[in-house]
Amino acid sequence: MSATIPSADPSVDQQRKKGGLIAFLTRTRGNPETGSRVGMNDLLAWAYLGFGLLVILGPVIWTVLSSIKPETALETFDTRALPYAHIVEEVPGIGEKLLYEWTNDDGVTREVVKVGPTRKLTDVVATDDVETVLQAPRLDLVPRDEVRVATENYLDPLLQRGGASQFNIGRLLGNSVFVTVVATLITLLTNSMAAFALSKYTFRGRTTFMLLIIATLLIPPTIILVSLFFVVWIFGLSGTLWGVIIPAAATPTGVFLLRQYMLTIPDELLEAARMDAASEWKIYWRIVLPLSLPALAVLAILSVIWRWNDFLWPLIVLISDPSVHTIQIGLTAFSGENDTAYNYVLAMTVVSLIPITLVFGFLQKYITTGIATTGMK
Repeated sequence: MSATIPSADPSVDQQRKKGGLIAFLTRTRGNPETGSRVGMNDLLAWAYLGFGLLVILGPVIWTVLSSIKPETALETFDTRALPYAHIVEEVPGIGEKLLYEWTNDDGVTREVVKVGPTRKLTDVVATDDVETVLQAPRLDLVPRDEVRVATENYLDPLLQRGGASQFNIGRLLGNSVFVTVVATLITLLTNSMAAFALSKYTFRGRTTFMLLIIATLLIPPTIILVSLFFVVWIFGLSGTLWGVIIPAAATPTGVFLLRQYMLTIPDELLEAARMDAASEWKIYWRIVLPLSLPALAVLAILSVIWRWNDFLWPLIVLISDPSVHTIQIGLTAFSGENDTAYNYVLAMTVVSLIPITLVFGFLQKYITTGIATTGMK
């Protein structure tokens, strides 16, 4: 077997890596019967992957593209991908008006603006002859559009100006980061301690406890919301961030995931540590936790996603105090009784996706490692 010898020229190694990546992405199974490089299995695999990619990324792409559209385009349900904005022009003697194109019965196309209410026959004037009032069929008026990125959708909430002067993005993000980080740390600590006891200690009822923990997954969270809120209220945590953090700290999914992973750690390591007079806490902290890092990373990213995107429970606990609202609750500030500023909602939704995307990109390499090795002997 021949080995690839590293080159003294770094560019040569980069070309090799690039070639290997391209070969990996373009490789196919082919059709052995016909000798074709592309077979039916390849076509089906590409179709399946393409459909899955569209289903997963389609809503995200639509949200990003819609977040840079002007408010009028969203209100009129403009389905075009690019952010088209209706052109507004200063017309002498009239003021700022929306531009339209109108082709009359003679086939002449003119730039016009409305000077009256929109009706079946709408009063318009041409921009080059504002003295003559014409009547144009409403359906024949074509808006004059231009591609324009609506940066105000992002700048108004971020700078607290315009219609988003009450939206404090810094405070909302700070509350969300605090809840997410603290809740994730507590989740990792409590779940790992429970998993350590259930995987490495032998005691009566261990299997029963584990079955009871797993059985809680069958209970819909909405069923216990009222009871859980009363518990939070009795302890005086209602209206505080701790009321959001503590009740959801221990998760049956995390306990099960970590327990299955810790079962793969040899018991001989723990026995050797006990012979060296190591305490149970030291065994847990210095041996079990470092060996469980892949599973902990998986649980960490799941916990971050859960806490960051959580809406219903924070809404119930924090509704009485706007100063402790998280980013998900803060987005409801743009929804009024009769109107919703969808341009701000979409823009701030994209902003709220950035931190969680960065965390996922940083930890995603541990997901397959942690899940693939969970439960293996």
